[in-house]
Amino acid sequence: MTEEKRYQIALSLVPKIGPVLSKQLINYFGSAETIFKTTKGKLSKVPGLGEKLASALSNQTTIFEATDKVIADSEKRQIAIHFYKDASYPKRLLRVNDAPIILYSKGNTQLNAEKTIGIVGTRKATQYGSHCTEQIVADAKASDVTIVSGLAYGIDVKAHRAALQNDLPTLGVLACGLDHVYPTAHKNTAFDMQQNGGLVSEYPVGTKADARFFPARNRIIAALSDALIVVEAAKKGGALISANIAHSYDKAVFAVPGELGKTYSEGCNQLIQSLKARIYTCFNDVIEELNWDLQEESKARDLKKQLAELEGQELKVVEILLENNKELAIDDLSWQSQIPLSQLASVLLQLEFKGLVKPFPGKKYRLC
Repeated sequence: MTEEKRYQIALSLVPKIGPVLSKQLINYFGSAETIFKTTKGKLSKVPGLGEKLASALSNQTTIFEATDKVIADSEKRQIAIHFYKDASYPKRLLRVNDAPIILYSKGNTQLNAEKTIGIVGTRKATQYGSHCTEQIVADAKASDVTIVSGLAYGIDVKAHRAALQNDLPTLGVLACGLDHVYPTAHKNTAFDMQQNGGLVSEYPVGTKADARFFPARNRIIAALSDALIVVEAAKKGGALISANIAHSYDKAVFAVPGELGKTYSEGCNQLIQSLKARIYTCFNDVIEELNWDLQEESKARDLKKQLAELEGQELKVVEILLENNKELAIDDLSWQSQIPLSQLASVLLQLEFKGLVKPFPGKKYRLC
């Protein structure tokens, strides 16, 4: 933990100074440390700051006591802390003006996954909605996407659980600190998610879930998703908020059409009618909208070219992974390729360097 990172975390904890103003201050002063080392008199003259906020920044004893507690508690709980200028910070979030300057994550998180899909919906999912969610995720498996949702009751948690069942990474965006899981009934699911995906939040440890935080949480779900799919929703609620935010971000929004007259079909049908969402009929709708089919064709051409340059053990390993078209444990790879484990580890590392193979938890590997 560098001293500058400590100042960055401290800035995010100052009351009444949100992400937009925080970024303006960092651009103005050059670093978070400089902000805190500037006198109150000079701070009060900064455009948009004023005397009250300058006083808040000057109350450094309280701020840094809270900061050091957040750092210590995060380290204790293995929570990673990402500043908005760090390479690990989600690039998709950088496109949002009010994205948090600090993001917390826990688990085996890949915050810059190649493909992401958000799935949201009512907390009172019907059998139809549950089935649709499971089918969407199962169909998404072939595209190797990361599933993003909010770990709430109903559609959200069904999306996360379906991702786990299909060995897809899944990210849960929480409206509380990552030392808590809300709702607590989903604690076991949250734990399982950390093996392949994980949890993210803009709120530091010690922050309990609050109704005010959920709309803010929804903007992060929308921002992290290449496309957002609403499965079931009433006329009002969190799913509609997420959809409207995603639409304002120029994201692709899809809604699963529902039966006329049903409460939890009204929101989806309204999104389609108002042209804020496209009708979802199958996962190919998403693939075509995001041009993933063209990307896959380009990737296939590149892979063919790279394969022509491989030989020996590297070629054998890639061919086995191509044939299986799924993650394989290093033991299985060793058995199928007849390459000793001691040699195979080195071969896989070289293939990683060449951008051909991607490692997963449990010493599993898959083609990129």
